[in-house]
Amino acid sequence: MDFFDRQWSTYRRVVDADLMEHQALSAATTAAIEGWLASRPEGSSPPHMVDLGCGDLALLAPLLRRLPLGSYLGLDLSASVLPHAAAQLQGVPYPCAWREQDLLTWALEQSVSGDPGSTPARPVDLIHSSFAVHHLNTDEKLQFLSAVRHRLTPTGMLLWIDVFREPGESRDDYVARYIRRIHHGWQALAADEQQQVIDHLSSFDQPADAAAIQRTAEACGWRWQWLWRGRHRAEALAALTPVG
Repeated sequence: MDFFDRQWSTYRRVVDADLMEHQALSAATTAAIEGWLASRPEGSSPPHMVDLGCGDLALLAPLLRRLPLGSYLGLDLSASVLPHAAAQLQGVPYPCAWREQDLLTWALEQSVSGDPGSTPARPVDLIHSSFAVHHLNTDEKLQFLSAVRHRLTPTGMLLWIDVFREPGESRDDYVARYIRRIHHGWQALAADEQQQVIDHLSSFDQPADAAAIQRTAEACGWRWQWLWRGRHRAEALAALTPVG
C-alpha cells in the first residue's frame, strides 16, 4: 500500500485531473445504485452496504450522504485514509463503521468475529468496490467471487469498478499499453509522479481479462452486466447479481 500511504497527493491529482475517468465512473455508479434502489420492492428495509477499498470517499460521499441506507461499512487496507472517509460521512442518519482489512479476508469471513462458533456474518444488500479487486491474483479473484456471493442477500448487488485487460491481452501487454497512456496523456502529473504510478502498476496491478473474469463470475453463480466501459479500454464498471 506504499502508493496510497506515501504518495497520497499523487493519487489525489490522478482523481482530480480525471486521468482514470473517475467522473464518468461516478455518474455511472450513481445511476446504478439509484436504479437498484428504485427496483427494490416497496416496503423493503433500508439496505446495508459494504464498501471494499473505500479510500477517502471524495467522489462517492455526495451520493452516500443522501442514500437511505440501514448501515455502511467502509474497509480499506490503508488505515490512513479511513479518517478522511469518516469525515466525509459525518452526520449521516445511519450508522457507519470503518475497518482496516483486506477485501478477500472480509469476503471469506463466515462469522462476525471470524470464529466459526460465533454469530454468523449477516448478509448485506449492496457491495461496492472501486479499483481494489485488481490487486488480487487469478486464484484470489476466484476465491473472492465465490465467497462474496454468500455475503450478499439474494436480491443484492455487487458493483465492481476496476481496470480490466482486453480479452486475450496479456498482463505485460496491458502494462505496456497503460504506461504509454501515462507518458502521452498524463501531463497533469510531474515526471516523478508519473513514475510513481508506473512503479505501482508494474509491481502490484493484476487486472483480469474482461471476458475471462465474466465467465468465471458466471460459473460462480453471478449474473454479469457491463454498465460502463471507458474510452481507454481499461477502466470499467460491472454489476453482479446472484443467480437463483
